[in-house]
Amino acid sequence: MLYTLAFILGGIWGSFCNVCIYRLPLEKNIIKGRSFCPSCKEQIKWFDNIPFLSFIFLKGECRNCKSKIHLQYFLVELISATSFLLTYYLYGISITTLLLIILIIFFIIIFFIDLKHYIIPNELTFPLMLIGFIKSFDPNLNQSLFPNYINSLIGGFFGYSIIWLIIFFYKTLRKKEGMGLGDAKLIAVVGFWFGWFSIPFVIFISSMVALIFSIPSLIKKTRDMSTQIPFGPFIIIGCLIYVTFANQIKNLFF
Repeated sequence: MLYTLAFILGGIWGSFCNVCIYRLPLEKNIIKGRSFCPSCKEQIKWFDNIPFLSFIFLKGECRNCKSKIHLQYFLVELISATSFLLTYYLYGISITTLLLIILIIFFIIIFFIDLKHYIIPNELTFPLMLIGFIKSFDPNLNQSLFPNYINSLIGGFFGYSIIWLIIFFYKTLRKKEGMGLGDAKLIAVVGFWFGWFSIPFVIFISSMVALIFSIPSLIKKTRDMSTQIPFGPFIIIGCLIYVTFANQIKNLFF
């Protein structure tokens, strides 16, 4: 029963994530105002806004104008629901679960906004930094996953500084922008949440994933090495991989 509840709650929060993904880049209020079809602007009825089911029953089309509903809406709800379920399975009813669920919600929103708009809003990274640091004062948290407040503070500044330096030297040498400060803030989030030790691994893993992703288009010459790519999603992927194997990684060095 609790697994089903976790999945349903994940779907509901996934629906809210979709609202944020659409409205935040447009600087619209994420709380006020009913959801509407981007094509015909018709308000969406409550029974057409049920996670998963509405998309399936409507066959991915707006009931009013029959325009296609982007598959992203369904995927976001599915990712959110699955993440809630997996987190509950691993950590049960605990503060660790609550914290990871908060992080997942923010990460999903950042992932899809950066993927489409090449921006990472401060409204998302700043609260995550604050939560990541405040939680580190709780000595009862999962110590194998979350750092103490000193490690957290060092991790946040180390994460931001290393990306800032990369941006600075790249701009100095190439006379153009490389990464954005949004990426630096997102790496800082990782540091505040998981400590300085996580930073080198997340940067390495995210860089490797980004390279693997880019290789086919480089071979086909549909993009070159100077083509802009959203790096935020790769940082998130790198962070999730690190969190999944955190204990194994630490055991290799300690």
